[in-house]
Amino acid sequence: MMLLARILIVSALASALSVAQAAGLTIEITKGSQTAVPIAVVPFGQQGSIGNVKLSDVVDSDLGGSGFFKTLPEEDMLTKPNAPDKVNFKDWQVLGQDYMVIGQVVGNGGNYNIEFHLFNVHNGQLLMGYRFTAGANELRRAGHHISDLIYEKLTGRKGSFNTRIAYVTSTPRANGKQYMLQVADADGFNPRTIAESPEPIMAPAWSPDGSKIAYVSFHTKRSEIFIQTLATGQRESVSSYHGINGAPAFSPDGGRLAITLSKDGSPDVYVLNLANRGLTRLTNGMSIDTEPSWSPDGNNIVFTSDQGGKPQLYVVPSSGGKANRITFQGDYNARGRFSADGRSLAMVTGNGGDYRIAVMDMASKTVNVLTGGRLDESPSFSPNGSMVLYAANRGGKSTLSMASTDGAMQQKLAFESGEVREPAWAP
Repeated sequence: MMLLARILIVSALASALSVAQAAGLTIEITKGSQTAVPIAVVPFGQQGSIGNVKLSDVVDSDLGGSGFFKTLPEEDMLTKPNAPDKVNFKDWQVLGQDYMVIGQVVGNGGNYNIEFHLFNVHNGQLLMGYRFTAGANELRRAGHHISDLIYEKLTGRKGSFNTRIAYVTSTPRANGKQYMLQVADADGFNPRTIAESPEPIMAPAWSPDGSKIAYVSFHTKRSEIFIQTLATGQRESVSSYHGINGAPAFSPDGGRLAITLSKDGSPDVYVLNLANRGLTRLTNGMSIDTEPSWSPDGNNIVFTSDQGGKPQLYVVPSSGGKANRITFQGDYNARGRFSADGRSLAMVTGNGGDYRIAVMDMASKTVNVLTGGRLDESPSFSPNGSMVLYAANRGGKSTLSMASTDGAMQQKLAFESGEVREPAWAP
């Protein structure tokens, strides 16, 4: 969504959100990497009452969607061992696999004993063996945990599978829509409604420790910023000035919010001290300055401004000072979001009416466009910086999508009906 349109929507209460509650989720790989590492996730052996969650399916989906691995379809497997002494490595060498994962799940009352092994297929070396216990409601999380362990072992980089995302949905009602802020696993499963209102909800932002979410609500017919504690559901209004209260972003220490306010005229970027509600104004002009986001060290804030005539990204010290433009390629660059290590910046880049997700290397300022859609928006890095979550509009319908930061792998989180927007990946 274009910057000026976003501001007008906020100020006029005419939200473009038209989305449906997450249900009937499927994950569709829309682009695969030609250099992905072959790995076979063999269906885990199961004993006792396990329920309808297959751990190996969760692991296969996680690794296959990461952009780093190419998983072997189950129908192509010659054998399906679930114990180390049952593995014939020649079978897997013939299939061109570099690695393989086997495992077992044993139901034990309300708990599950889980065991898995990771092998190098070429030399038969056991790279990892792991046992743990999970509760009845923790099987999908257990699968994500296994994926994280395997990903880190083989890439040297922490996985982000056992994390969460937030996004905004709505369901039709007889007299309008019911808007919902939802939190789910990183793959879109296990959605939980955190807040709902017959008026728009937008711009969710996670606290650094993942315990709270800041968001904009119009439940009083005007924009207002709330912070909600996930464990208790308790929420607190932190900004309800005249005009726009929008685009909240937590500082890395969790003690401040960067926000957009128009109480003094045109929209500007402010920093709100959450302890004493003190405000520091960072921008001051006739332009539209919005969508602030913090650098990982907390020293700088990137924001979108049309002060040069068209929306571009600028960086300003979080304590105040001169803002410097950092994007020059294309006629539209907005919604900048830093990776956790500060080396990359995700953004929406536009040219000729197309709006796509791109990543800029902060050292070289080289921009790599990841997606090919016409209306892609709201990028958010995974905690390990390997993936970008965003909202994609296809055929007039918005849904959640992910792309690896090299653009080699793309997948879509497809819902049965409706649209989903404003995604944010938890730290």
